Amino acid sequence: MIEDLIQALATCHREGGQLMAADWAGAVRDEADAYAVQDGVAQALGWPLDRWKSGGAGPQGPFSHSPVNPVAGGALLGVEAEVALRVDAQGRPEAMCVAVELVASRWQEGLAAPALLRMADFQSNAGLLLGAWQPYRPLDWAALEWRLALAGQDEVVRRGGHSLADPAAVLPAWLTHATRHGRPHAAGTVVTTGAWGGLHPVSGVAHGRLGFAGLGEFSF
Repeated sequence: MIEDLIQALATCHREGGQLMAADWAGAVRDEADAYAVQDGVAQALGWPLDRWKSGGAGPQGPFSHSPVNPVAGGALLGVEAEVALRVDAQGRPEAMCVAVELVASRWQEGLAAPALLRMADFQSNAGLLLGAWQPYRPLDWAALEWRLALAGQDEVVRRGGHSLADPAAVLPAWLTHATRHGRPHAAGTVVTTGAWGGLHPVSGVAHGRLGFAGLGEFSF
């Protein structure tokens, strides 16, 4: 059923449709199956695999990863405030920027679909919006103030809130995953490193502004 699901999800990406989770019960038995579906759909769509999302529940993991759609989607469920890193050939951070992850689902149940099906569907990714790049340097991440203003909603103002305390902490796990089949990653690959403050719901197209102290801000 994995091959069938790969083709079905690839069609959803091309044509904008959605699947019912109940129709695919048992198709994804574990994380290995979910990652196999990700790999197959990305290959079917011709993605260059130069953008990724990675995150973890805490500094010791568990971690999860998926390629990111190179084309930003429009009909969204929400956005996440993030910090993206650009890495060198050894997977070390060389640049960083403010980033907005776009969240959508190819499942009719949306974020209520079973976790493994959501993982297979690129962890509900719908693209990535990036601010201006600047050289990477460690910051006081736990005290870092960030602001997210979405059209028609109250501005969110917080300090810290990243599950790993340091966004770069996910890179070793990401590199192991991205190169697990012997495929080298290219220098300049972008890795967005997990949400600050969770999911911020939106309907349709997202418009707003995101800023991090010391990193700048951008409008989207």
